[in-house]
Amino acid sequence: MSLNSQQMLKSMFEMQQKLNDDTNGKGWEDGYNKHGKIISWKRCIYMECCELIDSFSWKHWKDIKAKPNWQNIQIEIVDIWHFIMSLALEYYYNNKMGDIDEIVSYIMDNKSFKMFCKEPANIDSADQMEIINQAERIIHITSGVYKNPFEMTISEFFTIAHDCGLNLESLYKVYIGKNVLNNFRQNNGYKEGTYKKIWENIEDNTVMNKILNNNSTISPKELYQALDVEYKKIQ
Repeated sequence: MSLNSQQMLKSMFEMQQKLNDDTNGKGWEDGYNKHGKIISWKRCIYMECCELIDSFSWKHWKDIKAKPNWQNIQIEIVDIWHFIMSLALEYYYNNKMGDIDEIVSYIMDNKSFKMFCKEPANIDSADQMEIINQAERIIHITSGVYKNPFEMTISEFFTIAHDCGLNLESLYKVYIGKNVLNNFRQNNGYKEGTYKKIWENIEDNTVMNKILNNNSTISPKELYQALDVEYKKIQ
């Protein structure tokens, strides 16, 4: 049974809450993980935006005709989405603004989100410099001192995600895949620094995408098992 837009949003926020709880420990919304390390979701967002920009040939002195790596760009968009959701969960919790249902309700009313629920933009005609400008606007917001950076970034995010060839349905699909991959990483030594991100000269993100593309109906449990099979080949 297919999910509607509200159900997809809620599902992603619930999965992100669980991932944050499992990775950082209960109470991470107070700004520290279970090891006492400071959590800055805003820094996570603007650093991922930098990685997004680096997927374009923005350098005027090098590879000026290189084509964008759209697959990687879309992965970076999903990474940014992980951290925007985390920022929202933290902000709503600390300001007693409600639970996940309240966040979802706010997003459902956003004009950019309503556009995002339709067909994605054609990346063949994408304005690459405008996408870079959009990423830089998110960097400006999240690296500055603003009362509610979540509300300020949400419209920008759905606009840039749409322009990079995603819509809600495709974002949901890749998010589920990346959420499973993040859990797999944590269970295989990511935090301890022993996890291998490159699998036979291929990054694990690419392996995950390949599995998803080969089986569009794969469940999260089956995806985890498929990742485990591939990872054991390099050990």
